[in-house]
Amino acid sequence: MAAERRFFDEMTGEGGVTRQAYERIARWLAEQPKDFFATRRGHAELMFRRIGITFNVYGDKDATERLIPFDIIPRVIQRSEWRKLEDGLVQRVKALNTFLADIYGAQEIIRAGVVPREMVESNPAFLKNMVGVAAPHDIRVHIAGIDIVRTDGDDFYVLEDNARTPSGVSYMLENREVMMRVAPDLFADHRVAPVENYPEALLATLRSVDPTGSGHPTVALLTPGQFNSAYYEHSFLADKLGVELVEGRDLVVDDDTVFMRTTEGLRKVDVIYRRIDDAFLDPEMFNSESMLGVPGIMRAYRAGNVAIANGIGTGAADDKAIYTYMPDIVRFYFGEELKLKNVDTWRCREADSCAYVLDHLDELVVKEVNGSGGYGMLVGPHATREQRESFAAKIRRDPANYIAQPTLSLSTCPTYFDSGVASRHVDLRPFVLTGTDGVRVIPGGLTRVALTDGSLVVNSSQGGGTKDTWIVDDPREAPSRVGELPATHPVDPGTYAGGASGSASGLAVGLTR
Repeated sequence: MAAERRFFDEMTGEGGVTRQAYERIARWLAEQPKDFFATRRGHAELMFRRIGITFNVYGDKDATERLIPFDIIPRVIQRSEWRKLEDGLVQRVKALNTFLADIYGAQEIIRAGVVPREMVESNPAFLKNMVGVAAPHDIRVHIAGIDIVRTDGDDFYVLEDNARTPSGVSYMLENREVMMRVAPDLFADHRVAPVENYPEALLATLRSVDPTGSGHPTVALLTPGQFNSAYYEHSFLADKLGVELVEGRDLVVDDDTVFMRTTEGLRKVDVIYRRIDDAFLDPEMFNSESMLGVPGIMRAYRAGNVAIANGIGTGAADDKAIYTYMPDIVRFYFGEELKLKNVDTWRCREADSCAYVLDHLDELVVKEVNGSGGYGMLVGPHATREQRESFAAKIRRDPANYIAQPTLSLSTCPTYFDSGVASRHVDLRPFVLTGTDGVRVIPGGLTRVALTDGSLVVNSSQGGGTKDTWIVDDPREAPSRVGELPATHPVDPGTYAGGASGSASGLAVGLTR
């Protein structure tokens, strides 16, 4: 009989002794009366319903709008651990921006043979007609959501780089507000780094990339509309930022300049935070049948009259196959090693790797290189023989579309259920902002939790829930200043030039999630 697999629990650690970060949480859990958690969970759910924070599930005819389950036991990370994460996140997002500036510019990393040309150019998210088109201030990933998992007391791994239109920040903000109301006593017992200044930080980032340099740019948030799965978040953020929420029909391009229709006439728009995919953004350049975008917006972008966040074609950097080259990308541009580890990954486009994956499907997680939301993947150890055989046929038909990874020992956190408190697997999506004023990492992020016992899939579309994420001062450390904006890390003027060459050797490792 195989030995039972052990996972690192963030509250009890590897030896079953409560870790320092969770000592007060453990006391709080032990001191509450029997019905406390059920009552407070009910209060939290009622608050979320009143707020209207829901998401849609495409193709689900029975429940098109859902609440994401919220767990009232927070996930706690000590500040010393967070600093290591922050350093790695800053390095990674700078690398993503540098890589994008390069592949849409001089393509030095391709000419050096570090990343294969065919892999870049065959990526459907790589837009050939954007090669040679400069982004305002050479920044393309203004908002990044980097998915991270923990495997033990010291090691964090990056699972996925989300550089297109990363979502979930509204849940991070609302989770904090609800948590402060349902457990104020627990908050009073900790010094928790604030996340509520994220809208202020985001607005500063967006204003900083104004291509006109006017000093008073008009910012708008472009949404596909109310039927989009993340529409609540679009509306929420526009309100928090104090900017107009617009659809494609609300904007018009005249003389390569974007204007917004208002009751007082047309108003020039300088920066657009878009939540529309590239393909639907401009029917003149992309999908000619799109009714969601703005005809001519790309002419305005090319002319340097409007900034679009995130930039056009950023998906070329968060492809799961490109992820496998991140160690080489960082080494090539910066002459450094990755500060946050990648997960060992097999690229099925390579014959030897594909053969290994097909022979070990019962041990691996296999994903589509452009998949998301937990769809299009196989968790080999939990799949039936028939499911593995069916997936093997898909891999053989299109091997370049898949990568595979070992099943990680994701850490667990205490989670409340009607039957009591139990450990469940979690991941973390921190949010990183990049503008001309530097790189900001919001101290916390969105913790997602797999609510099904034994499941490693945390996506909300697959039944996952969320937790509030607390970054707390270490014992005996000087208290942090509460309420301040997250510190900015300066942007080197050469960072996004795509030209800091260097050697890149060794096997690339990667992810799949």
